[in-house]
Amino acid sequence: MSKIDPITVEVIGSALTSIVEEMGEALVRASYSTNIKERRDCSTALFDRHGNTLCQAEHIPMHLGSFIGIIPHINKRFAADDIKPGDVFMGNDAYEGGATHLPDIVLAEPIFHGETMVGWAVNTAHHADFADRGHAHIYQEGLRIPPVRLYRQGQLQQDLQDMFLLNCQVPHERLSDLRAQMSANRLCVQRMQDLCTKYGADLVLSAGDALQDYAERKMRAGIAAIPDGVYSFTDYFDSNQFSDVMELKVDITVKGDAMHIAFDAPPQVPVGLNVIYTALLATCYYAVKAVIDPTILPNAGLSRPISVEAPHGSLLNCKHPAAVDGRIAACQRVADLVQGALAKALPGRVTAAGNGACTGALFTGTREDGSLWVYLETIGGGGGARPTADGLSGVHVHMTNTSNLPVEALELEYPLTLLRYELVNGSAGAGTWRGGMGLRRVYRIEADCRFSVEGGRLSVYPWGLEGGLQATGSHFDFGDGQQNLPGTVQLKAGQVVELVTPGGGGYGSPSGRSVDSIRRDIKEERITAEFAERIYGRGTEQESHLAATA
Repeated sequence: MSKIDPITVEVIGSALTSIVEEMGEALVRASYSTNIKERRDCSTALFDRHGNTLCQAEHIPMHLGSFIGIIPHINKRFAADDIKPGDVFMGNDAYEGGATHLPDIVLAEPIFHGETMVGWAVNTAHHADFADRGHAHIYQEGLRIPPVRLYRQGQLQQDLQDMFLLNCQVPHERLSDLRAQMSANRLCVQRMQDLCTKYGADLVLSAGDALQDYAERKMRAGIAAIPDGVYSFTDYFDSNQFSDVMELKVDITVKGDAMHIAFDAPPQVPVGLNVIYTALLATCYYAVKAVIDPTILPNAGLSRPISVEAPHGSLLNCKHPAAVDGRIAACQRVADLVQGALAKALPGRVTAAGNGACTGALFTGTREDGSLWVYLETIGGGGGARPTADGLSGVHVHMTNTSNLPVEALELEYPLTLLRYELVNGSAGAGTWRGGMGLRRVYRIEADCRFSVEGGRLSVYPWGLEGGLQATGSHFDFGDGQQNLPGTVQLKAGQVVELVTPGGGGYGSPSGRSVDSIRRDIKEERITAEFAERIYGRGTEQESHLAATA
């Protein structure tokens, strides 16, 4: 391959980025369900013809785990000469379908320029269905789909679509969201074909290879700047889905320009919190990139210097038939582990622990016309304090990156009323830089329904760094004295449910925080005057006056 002008590579790289970003906007705008159109629980990507990531939109890091699995499974099931223009493959299975849990439906469409395949358009969207299920093993969690042709040379395979929709509780939502996914991929195909027509397919393909090599060079340079050695960290994983607190460990070995990440984790569990290997890879790649150099291009090149291992059959590298529906909760803790270890290698480059959970609320019921409704949301919390700034409040962190559902959208679509939606005073970890605050959402049930919640950091709180203090944790109140219960409960109209999410840890000793910032925190109701007196131990008379007059 002849050397390509770097300016041309940059221009083509920017075009690829714009394609996947436009795909994402098309998917969100065309979708039907609140989980996608409001919470943006979806991602888009471009792959080269060999199945390597060319570019991923800045959506949800977790979805890279689905993307890096789908093309190898397609190639395993279908011969190359049997893949034609207009084919669209659908899959969702964690073991044979390329995804990381069953609600994430992945659509992959080959891109041809003339007779030559030049890449793949891929997107995934979380279909908030398969609800009210068991999680002892994956067969309870929904319909498992290996990569199958949803479209064959542009023709819908109606029988396959009918079978899929028959297994869904809200089929009209699924059909509309599938069509939105199809539209996004078709847009990608057209844009990529136009790019190949403008520059030539060979040049576009060569530029894609050069972009991956560039990402690898930047990652290797970042790793090489870390002193050689082994950096270890231990954190603990708790959840309302089990009674134990599990110890998780990581050893990160840096040698030259390569990094090896090795986890020690307990055996996989009979609840839906297990992590498939591709999900573990996606989490590690994200966590390392965020610390080493956030500007590294999100393509397959960045992963070349990084190797990852965890015991097979463990919580962090499960084997069939482990349930995986809530794998994001454990992946959040993996991100905390990796960044906790890297904080020792690169002091001043890592934030304190964010809320470290993915608090998920799921309501299911029946409307007056007999149709089913399913409402899923994940709720943000506090972000960890940064080395030079406070943490963000009420946000999703690390692997989720979705939005909190607006009150108006919730109450318009579902028989639920949100009585309170607020930041939780005092939930942030104190420090020279304060962590972000968690969220409180209080729902009133307007029609009988079933409800379940999954969450962590109930007893093991987000940690601080460099002397910063830990944040507070989660709390779930179902009413009638029922708190932090696992499983699904039946709710009656008029009942009230309260969910509280964790804050973020603090950074630096609290003694380094200025009196002016403490006053501002009290005035803005981020902390109480009593908290200021107990933690900071100064300026309390002034702060008490401000609190009384705010």
